[in-house]
Amino acid sequence: MTIRLIGFGNSICTLRVILCIKELGLSYKLTPHAGGYAALKDKDYLANEHPFGKVPVLYDDDFKITESRAICRYLVSKHQSKHNDTILIPDDVHQAGLVEQQISYGSSYYSPSVEKIVMQEVYEKVKGKTPDPVVINQGQVLNVYDKFLEGKEYLNGKFSLADLILCPITHYAHIANHSDLWDKKPNVKKWWDRLKNRDAWKKNFGSC
Repeated sequence: MTIRLIGFGNSICTLRVILCIKELGLSYKLTPHAGGYAALKDKDYLANEHPFGKVPVLYDDDFKITESRAICRYLVSKHQSKHNDTILIPDDVHQAGLVEQQISYGSSYYSPSVEKIVMQEVYEKVKGKTPDPVVINQGQVLNVYDKFLEGKEYLNGKFSLADLILCPITHYAHIANHSDLWDKKPNVKKWWDRLKNRDAWKKNFGSC
């Protein structure tokens, strides 16, 4: 079996899949597109790799799948428990449903809010502008997550795909100098400290 991942090492979605691969104890080969991000809109890439010109794209031998969350679910379904004892989606149908619920919360509320904070730092500062405090206030989503994590180490009690999926965007928010938003929320701060100290994260991405 050969897992090949088309993507870029600084891409949030690519990092999400790499982290999932590492947590499951798999090996892979990362293949950045030779033409860079701009070439993702080329006709050949759109026709043969990703119809919307995005990364990552994963090849598992001859099987191809796109979209980071779908890729992670596929990898868990095929490889979980085969190489180590990490459980990203529980077998219990109720527990699995709660993991999916948190994945949905993350996709709909956490990630969009935190991405706006990161983009303010990346684009507004490049333009010489001061980040918009209204956008930075998107960090209020952490109030809800602090309640989710009350009395728990992870979003569903035990580490799962729901936690993993949020790691890359949280990392970027921290290196964009907004760690204070997490530090102000004791449960969220402890949660992030646990996540960035997992072996799969430390060995590949360091900590922030």
